[in-house]
Amino acid sequence: MIHVQNLHKAFGQKHVLRGVNLTIHDGETLCIIGKSGCGKSVMFKHIVGILTPDQGRILVDDREVARMKQRELFDLRLRIGYVFQGAALFDSMTVWENVILGLYEHGERDMTRLDAEARRTLSAVGLLPDMHESDRSLFEKEYAILRNKKPSDLSGGMRKRVGVARALVGEPQYIFYDEPTTGLDPVTSEQIDNLIMELAQKIKATSVVITHDMFSVYKVANRVVMLEQGKVHFEGSVEELRSTTDPTVREFIERYE
Repeated sequence: MIHVQNLHKAFGQKHVLRGVNLTIHDGETLCIIGKSGCGKSVMFKHIVGILTPDQGRILVDDREVARMKQRELFDLRLRIGYVFQGAALFDSMTVWENVILGLYEHGERDMTRLDAEARRTLSAVGLLPDMHESDRSLFEKEYAILRNKKPSDLSGGMRKRVGVARALVGEPQYIFYDEPTTGLDPVTSEQIDNLIMELAQKIKATSVVITHDMFSVYKVANRVVMLEQGKVHFEGSVEELRSTTDPTVREFIERYE
């Protein structure tokens, strides 16, 4: 469980977070919405220890992130998968190199384990046949082709799936998605939404989705939080979001539906 307690953060004279209080429950899919610049990504960076609060604290499984030593932060980040906006793949690397990068950077050099993780996660996101149900020779053939491709060889939807596969390496407890459907056509966006739902059920990870895509919110969320002026302005179910008469929330919904 993640607790955000009275979180404040300013950059110079710009106050981005002004006392955010939020609990992210184990196993849920939480969607965080809000205008650009409201502090959604800044809050994420505090959770993984990239930024330090000016005031308040972040607790991950009852341990305060700002008090963690470097080794503890590395261990925390291995438990958190992050899907960046636009996938953020390295163009000079192959699909295989992109997927296993996190484990490699954390010191894993066992090629058997790295290869097993690439196979498992690429299969989990639907870029390869199911490892346990497909013909083995077919799986190996498709894997050999996919692993050596570069991001430029892939469609936008496939790049996004590779980004999700990279986030799944190491079987994280938490998965953070930053605008996962931005820039995708409606069909591919729906596929990514379905993937988020499928993974939440399959691997039982806690999922946190930053998005402006209200169709995604309605489809994947168990709970919705809206940030406004550096604070939590709304918190509730999808049904409560749809039925709210709050003018600030209604304006946001009508803009992005």
